[in-house]
Amino acid sequence: MKRRTALSWLGATLSSAAAAAGTSESHPRSYTVEDRLRLHAPAVERRLKRKFASAGLPYPPAALTYVVFKDVARMEVYARATAAGAWRRVVAYPILRMSGTLGPKLREGDGQVPEGVYRAEFLNANSRFHLSIRLDYPNAFDRAQARAEGRTHLGSDIMIHGSNVSIGCMAMGDQAAEDLFILAALTGKERVSIVVAPTDFRRPAARVPKGGPPWAAALYRHIKAALNPLPGAD
Repeated sequence: MKRRTALSWLGATLSSAAAAAGTSESHPRSYTVEDRLRLHAPAVERRLKRKFASAGLPYPPAALTYVVFKDVARMEVYARATAAGAWRRVVAYPILRMSGTLGPKLREGDGQVPEGVYRAEFLNANSRFHLSIRLDYPNAFDRAQARAEGRTHLGSDIMIHGSNVSIGCMAMGDQAAEDLFILAALTGKERVSIVVAPTDFRRPAARVPKGGPPWAAALYRHIKAALNPLPGAD
């Protein structure tokens, strides 16, 4: 399949999914992912291609990991050149707004950003907050803990998006949102993982937040295992 044809199919598929979802995060426009690539990919490439080259990586890469550290309101971007290659740190962005405190999300309306290892489930080219990437929250771990505790209504539509306002999502500002969205589109959302951590567990002095649910220790071991292959910041 030629690149343009593939992108056209991808954009149409994602736009149809957005319309079907009918979430409040969606804006009533008709952009496809391919439209957004035409609009923003050249500027994103100018901003990022040199950073990838400095890290010894192709642009776009074979895989991406976006890592959120809630305690310092920062998102770090890691990439690798091949499916089995070494991860390298490429760039970091401040998170402009993120509601809640340290600790996992437990229910709809609690204002918490979830913590865990997630997939990029959906690229929303028609977000009310410029562009957005939806996490697959609640994932299997989240649902299992909820079933064990009898919790329902866990919430949904947790996004990485533009603008600087957020309740339960991560507002990155429009330019950073363009970078993250376009990178994910070019790499393929199925090759994007998103780790949301309360703190950087790679650091020797890192401490597990207190007062969490009984299963928080298992969650944080899982997050730490996802962080361990990634190089620490200089």
